[in-house]
Amino acid sequence: MLECLAAGRRRVYRVLAVESAAGALREAVRRNGRLAGALEVVGREDLQRVAGCTQTAAAEVDPYPYVDLGEILAAGENSGEPPLILLLDMLQDPQNLGTLLRTAEAVGVLGVVLPYRGAVGVTPAVVRASAGASEHLRIALANLAQSVAALQQAGVWVAGLAGEPQAVPLEEQDLRGPLALVVGNEGEGMRRLVRESCDVLWRIPQRGRMESLNASVAGSLALYRIWEARGFPGRPG
Repeated sequence: MLECLAAGRRRVYRVLAVESAAGALREAVRRNGRLAGALEVVGREDLQRVAGCTQTAAAEVDPYPYVDLGEILAAGENSGEPPLILLLDMLQDPQNLGTLLRTAEAVGVLGVVLPYRGAVGVTPAVVRASAGASEHLRIALANLAQSVAALQQAGVWVAGLAGEPQAVPLEEQDLRGPLALVVGNEGEGMRRLVRESCDVLWRIPQRGRMESLNASVAGSLALYRIWEARGFPGRPG
């Protein structure tokens, strides 16, 4: 909620909160001059009836403001550092998507690309799972195979995460140039066309008995490894 108000990307019509949560929201509403009078303090039962959840605050806002891939690439031209873009192929679990979006925002991912259909999008559950990080990210809906081709044409190296032994170990790669990371579905991994479109397949080394990592864990580990390889650009202090 606070991140949605802070980002200011969605039009907010009203904000509902129980008294215990109203203090921080009052300050956020005060800082945003367009929201004068938008905050309503309500009882927990009223909030649950309106919002359909057990949160302490909720807001009536416009739908999520998706961008297109061109906007993500244009932002990269002005960023002053090699772009890092995340493509998510058919994720189904809102918690997994939210976790990856939170990691993506934390490491400075330039933008995220999701499929047009058949996968979870930026829903209220995903916003909550991302702790509001989704509100600060450029997220596009697009055909992923076509997006891979467009990224390659723009000079971006596209790598897909895979678990098979023939995939290249992540630690052996030069991660400092323009990169796009593809993370596949929780059960099936990347679809065939998306997989075949990638420039390279990477794997994360493991020593345990499990065959693979959870999609959000694997993607988060890879994103942090890329940020580390680049010297943690943008890290405060």
